[in-house]
Amino acid sequence: MTRRAFRFGVNLLTPSSRAEWQARCRQAEDLGYDVIAVADHLGMLAPLPALVSAAEATTRPRLAVFVLNAGFYNPALLARDLAGTDALLDGRLEIALGTGYVKAEFDRAGIPWRSAPERVDHLEHTVREVRRLLADPQHRPRPAAQPPMCVAGNGDRVLRLAAEHADIVAFSGAAPGQHPGMLRFLGPDALAERVEHVRQAAPCRFGDLELNLLVHAVALDGDRRAAVARLPRFEPPLSDLDRVPTVLSGPPAEIAETLHQHRETYGFSYVTVPEPAMREFARVIAVLRS
Repeated sequence: MTRRAFRFGVNLLTPSSRAEWQARCRQAEDLGYDVIAVADHLGMLAPLPALVSAAEATTRPRLAVFVLNAGFYNPALLARDLAGTDALLDGRLEIALGTGYVKAEFDRAGIPWRSAPERVDHLEHTVREVRRLLADPQHRPRPAAQPPMCVAGNGDRVLRLAAEHADIVAFSGAAPGQHPGMLRFLGPDALAERVEHVRQAAPCRFGDLELNLLVHAVALDGDRRAAVARLPRFEPPLSDLDRVPTVLSGPPAEIAETLHQHRETYGFSYVTVPEPAMREFARVIAVLRS
């Protein structure tokens, strides 16, 4: 498999005024991020309007919702909104879709909470319909370009769907925890098995897929446990936290070497970090690009 160049994204999470939001987007661009992303959770900025505002303040980064909760949307209406958004972004949109995993948000929105198989069914229908509609020259509105499609998740069916239909496969490095809406970390062997599942699902396409890793915490001071303790949706960490691939710790040069190893071991070349790690991780980006 050809070694891909690194790409780096940051997921901006904090609601703010237009001026504050655009200042953060400009800062992300100045710090060297290739993708500015927003989450799709209740209580945060409405994702697609936020991307349009980000486009007004930046020129280089691609713009993404990381990730759109397919369970919230009708596919035809979502295709309309994505196409219109991409037109307003001058073709900088990246589409990322997942099933949604926080039952409380469905309850608050008055949307039925489906079983896991039903949520994957809806995700598959959404991926197929959005791709079909955006590729249709008769569809209106038209996107400025054909946005790359990312599918994010961890389960077998979601990863098979990603292997067959996506341009980018995003690995969460996490699985459902023991309590509803909570997550647990995957260790290195479990994460490697998830990547291999994608490879086996689409061996002919695997070399063309871009693999994304969502990093959950960055600790330049080396204190992994303190960094993990600040994560709101994770259950108490593994006893072997030092081996969790989605928690990066140590000086920037050490983390840069870890990411080189992740690319060699797993194939991850596209790395996304959460907003609280934006400044710290920018020092790692500087090392990798020096």
